[in-house]
Amino acid sequence: MSSAIRIGIIGTGSVGASVALSTLHAGIAQEVLLHDLKIERAEGEAMDLAHGAAFYPSASVRAVPLDEMAATDAVVIAAGRNGGPGESRLELLKDNVNVIAAIGRGLRGYPGLIVMVTNPVDLLTREMTLSSGLPPERVLGTGTMLDSARLRQMVGTTLGIAPQSVHAQVVGEHGDSEVVLWSSARAAGVPLRQWPGWSSEVEQRLARDVRTAAYQIIKRKGSTNHAIGLVTAALLRTALRDERRVLTVSRLQGQDDIAFSLPAVIGRTGALQVVAPELSDDERQALDASITVLSNALAALGRI
Repeated sequence: MSSAIRIGIIGTGSVGASVALSTLHAGIAQEVLLHDLKIERAEGEAMDLAHGAAFYPSASVRAVPLDEMAATDAVVIAAGRNGGPGESRLELLKDNVNVIAAIGRGLRGYPGLIVMVTNPVDLLTREMTLSSGLPPERVLGTGTMLDSARLRQMVGTTLGIAPQSVHAQVVGEHGDSEVVLWSSARAAGVPLRQWPGWSSEVEQRLARDVRTAAYQIIKRKGSTNHAIGLVTAALLRTALRDERRVLTVSRLQGQDDIAFSLPAVIGRTGALQVVAPELSDDERQALDASITVLSNALAALGRI
């Protein structure tokens, strides 16, 4: 590959466009390549983004045929149908799984990283891994990175501190069965459960608000796109700059043969090391239940 970093984005709906914009502002790549089945849509997004070049670090943006994605360092998959009001992420599986499988077959032998954004992201991360034939560490779903970001923001607001000072994780499914790891959550180095006024009621409320956040946004504006664009750009930056930050990404997890989110060290070659978090008994049971939800969804569709 050339020294210039190239990032491809397949799917230029609201999510793909937000990923592109966040990626350009982050200054990660010298080239951002867009592809969509609706060719004119990709061309229009490329033109619109290119016209803002005076306001982000030097980079070019253009619409390209699918085969040009082979020359990129990372490809973001944002293709497929978005969820509607009241629709769970798992309900998208039947419509999106064949789209992702076809893209995966087209990326066999791809030398870079694949970042999955399309929902249900865990199940489609698994589908992409199997259909592309790439090693699991090089096919990453954004997973519960967004849920963890929402959690940090909501905890920070509750405590009156910046979200950057909150260290808390959500693991498991990016969906209704996700698990907040309250037992290890900290703010400014202090366990949350030692903060004055903290209670199980606060935990239940915040966990519910994190879990239902997407539904509330979709109800009001039809889709979620800006925060996931920022999340995806952060994942790309961490990987392509080999920063080795620990992020809660979704990937095929060992013998489970199911993709779900756990903390992992992210570097240039993907999820280098999965870090098994310390869990309370309740959290372990909840994570097992979350994995079962994903497994049952695959079985119902005949994919396992």
